[in-house]
Amino acid sequence: MRHRIAGSKLSRPTAQRLALLRNLVTDLFRSKRITTTEAKAKAVRPLAEKMITLAKRGDLHARRMAAKTIYDSQILVKLFSELAEKYDGRDGGYVRVLKLGQRLGDGASMALLELVD
Repeated sequence: MRHRIAGSKLSRPTAQRLALLRNLVTDLFRSKRITTTEAKAKAVRPLAEKMITLAKRGDLHARRMAAKTIYDSQILVKLFSELAEKYDGRDGGYVRVLKLGQRLGDGASMALLELVD
């Protein structure tokens, strides 16, 4: 039974799945918009919003917690300086998922994951 189990496995072992999510979150903060499958976008969204919430706190512990997920130090600095100021007056909903249709190669549902302005 799947009672009280949140999130999907994305057909990957745990280490690969966590690495995939870390890379997608880092790329989202780098380019502010990425195109991926709908399932991956839905899995990345809570993690990205948690990182922005940590950046808004701005203390040392929040920075270290975010550094466990975002390995690129330049993106970490950008998150805690630019993005934290940008979303300071907003209480949530920092990331938007827009459905794009199906991919031609395999018919996977695609989505656009972007930061809300």
